[in-house]
Amino acid sequence: MTVLVVTNDFPPRQGGIETFVRSLCGELPAGDLIVLTASMPGDTQYDAALPFRVIRDRSGMLLPTPRVTRYAVNVVRRFGVDRVVFGAAAPLGLMGSALRRAGVRRIVAMTHGHETWWAGVPGARQALRRIGDAADTVTTVSSWCATRIAPVLSDQAVSRMRRLTPGVDTTRFFPGCGGDEVRKGLGIGDRPVVVCVSRLVARKGQDTLIRAWPRVLAAVPDAVLLLVGGGPDRDRLESLAAGHESIRFTGAVPWEEIPPYVDAADVFAMPCRTRRFGFEPEALGIVALEAAATGKPVVIGDSGGAGDTVRHGETGYLVDPYNPPATAVRVIELLTDPGKARAMGAAGREWVAAEWTWARSGAVLRELLDL
Repeated sequence: MTVLVVTNDFPPRQGGIETFVRSLCGELPAGDLIVLTASMPGDTQYDAALPFRVIRDRSGMLLPTPRVTRYAVNVVRRFGVDRVVFGAAAPLGLMGSALRRAGVRRIVAMTHGHETWWAGVPGARQALRRIGDAADTVTTVSSWCATRIAPVLSDQAVSRMRRLTPGVDTTRFFPGCGGDEVRKGLGIGDRPVVVCVSRLVARKGQDTLIRAWPRVLAAVPDAVLLLVGGGPDRDRLESLAAGHESIRFTGAVPWEEIPPYVDAADVFAMPCRTRRFGFEPEALGIVALEAAATGKPVVIGDSGGAGDTVRHGETGYLVDPYNPPATAVRVIELLTDPGKARAMGAAGREWVAAEWTWARSGAVLRELLDL
């Protein structure tokens, strides 16, 4: 039994889907696993340290072109592959029928947020239906994604859909995983801290936090807002935050150094939102679960599948991401009631440890592949 994972989303490139795919690879038998992915800077050194085989196409992005399809078929035949996972169903899942003819017995097509966009666009909608028909299972990361994708699939494909969520590494994200050192390094000390860890893009809602911040300061004058990450929206956000010493930008932080920044928070907040007429939602938002695993109460924007990452009123709050005053109310509530914040953080960690583990996700994938 040989499993082939076909994906564009793989390290050393960083991102949520890349982490998802790489972590799931770690839950599959390394000796029977091959990853077919694109070329990218630093890949040779990265691949050399992996316990499984990685094959890099010469292109910087895999597309289901005739050439790439032939290449994938050759890999299937050369290594006797009988199981395939598409790390992101669209568009690579369009190769499913060709790989099936080459001898593949089971196909799992994973969907994330961008497939919901495909589900709403003529032409792309029909392509997504073809992907579903070629796969044994189409997986979704959240209940919201499932409701958006299911209407464009055939009845047979819908009946085979399964939920496959990312997990949280609770050995990396846990209370006390380095937050004190981050606070010391930034000169924050014991001040109340709100942390947002995310790329600086409009969808993540850092500007909502900045607009809410004067209200927060009126109630908690020594509070600090720590925006962790880099991205194209940084200049606009820094202009919006001008004059506020209490709003700090860290810039980009390597993935392996993220947990201490989350641990530095008293409250984790990311008022993510849906943009571009519904075509740019938050599919899930694993960072909220990582914050919960670190024992932090979370304040999360009501966008797409983000609601799956918080138990409203128990592990944190779901807020209107277009309403800075309402966001400020929840942040203030948690900063001024440390007992409630600690209780929500403890409930969040318990929930994540029980239901959001990579071992659980890996077990689902192995079942779907009939391993």
